[in-house]
Amino acid sequence: MAGAIIENMSTKKLVIVGVILLLFQAFSFMVGGLIAPSPTTAIHYMATKCVDNVKSHYMSKKWFMPWGPNHCDKVRDFDEATAKKIEANNIVFAVHIPMPNKEMSPWFQFMLVILQFDIAFKMYNQIEDGAVVTVDVGLAYRDDSLGEWTEMAHSIEQRKLSCNFTTPKTIDNEGRYYECDLMPLMELGCVFHKYYLLNIRLPVSDHKKVNRGIGEIKDIRLVGIHQNGGFTKVWFAMKTFLTPSILIIMIWYWRRITMMSRPPVLLEKVIFALGISMTFINIPVEWFSVGFEWTWMLLFGDIRQGIFYAMLLSFWIIFCGEHLMDQMERNRFSVYWKQVGPIVFGSFCLFIFDMCERGVQLTNPFYSIWASDVGTELAMAFIIVAGICACLYFLFLCFMVFQVFRNISGKRTSLPAMTKARRLHYEGLIFRFKFLMLVTLACAAMTVIFFIISQVNEGHWHWGDYTVQVNSAFFTGIYGMWNLYVFALMFLYAPSHKRYGDEQSSGDQVGNSGEDIQLTTTITHVDGPTEVYKMMRKEAQE
Repeated sequence: MAGAIIENMSTKKLVIVGVILLLFQAFSFMVGGLIAPSPTTAIHYMATKCVDNVKSHYMSKKWFMPWGPNHCDKVRDFDEATAKKIEANNIVFAVHIPMPNKEMSPWFQFMLVILQFDIAFKMYNQIEDGAVVTVDVGLAYRDDSLGEWTEMAHSIEQRKLSCNFTTPKTIDNEGRYYECDLMPLMELGCVFHKYYLLNIRLPVSDHKKVNRGIGEIKDIRLVGIHQNGGFTKVWFAMKTFLTPSILIIMIWYWRRITMMSRPPVLLEKVIFALGISMTFINIPVEWFSVGFEWTWMLLFGDIRQGIFYAMLLSFWIIFCGEHLMDQMERNRFSVYWKQVGPIVFGSFCLFIFDMCERGVQLTNPFYSIWASDVGTELAMAFIIVAGICACLYFLFLCFMVFQVFRNISGKRTSLPAMTKARRLHYEGLIFRFKFLMLVTLACAAMTVIFFIISQVNEGHWHWGDYTVQVNSAFFTGIYGMWNLYVFALMFLYAPSHKRYGDEQSSGDQVGNSGEDIQLTTTITHVDGPTEVYKMMRKEAQE
């Protein structure tokens, strides 16, 4: 019976394959670093204070434009409003997205809006502990610069103020601003329309104690974050190119397995499932978001990514377990339920957490799980538990890899008794397997390292006349790395049609033993470890 390609391919051909994959890996990083722009753009907006002349603002259905031919009646600040006897309930903060003479595009994919208050310190109107701001916010859209606004969403939300006053609270420091944390206001999973309008009110009610003890709000600032259209096109092109590549190698891999006289073993099935999950995340359904208003694309992307990573983590456990030759029971999925079960449970918990956030945002884009104390504690608990589980998983994986390495090293004691050609063959296979395991750990480590780098650097580096977009290189490079990793697994661990015995001299034929011996680490054998050890000892005696 033939082994896997990784066992039978010559070292020269294996090096050529490795160099080609390495070149593709470097190219995937360069695509993001040199061709694609920064993944996202942040635009700052200052809300315009419009005056609603309707006595009861709850009865007003009018949309207030901050500029243009139909702009609203404005006031510069609240002092002017007080002088004109305009109540706080009649002030509407209006923000037009994007800036004048610009328009949004479906290529932007998503839009996240962050809220920040400019609050001045006053001795008689300080921010109370645990202060909560109630905002009455509405979102409208239009695709014609002179058309009518159509309401898209409306909600009354609460946001907890987290502000610090770094100087002494004295009369001399009145008028200085608090340092307030940013707060999430809105997230859209699709930017299908050209123009958006936000109208924000801060209703005041002494009877209901709404917006009391929040200090003296001077202005409202917003930060709109969306994906760059240039990066989106590069990202779509990369997914479109990689989809058929993985699909073709997956079909080829399974065809070679079905040509074998035996049924597929567990690890072959898991590698095929990993290829399916990679194909699922590759399929560029995002192309449809350019022509259709699919607001669920962000949630769908999270689900696809979660399925892939859950499959990848499970694969690593099974991959190491199937190569532990001292383990008597193998080739059965039930053997790994204790290790795979927590991965599935953790993935399900993250799915529930994502549904609580982005699932609700499908109907209310202003909802945020971070807005309430309970939601914040729940979210932090999920993050902390996920971080602890990730660390424990990585340590457990390193322990399993160490066990596999120790197990293989222990079996090398029988190699000196073999013929030289056979000994060199086994030593080469052991080296190849160890190298593949180290590449696996390196891929996991690079994902974490590049994520940290993308968070702490400024987003780009300058190399002479070239600007390297580090964040873009991170996205395209890591995405390309996992595709190449899955591609390499399916190629190297596909059954080989080449028989090792045919390459040896007649005096070194394994046919003398009546068995076709393979390395204990191969995935294609179906014998138990005891039988494999007997065959190795038999060959060593010969």
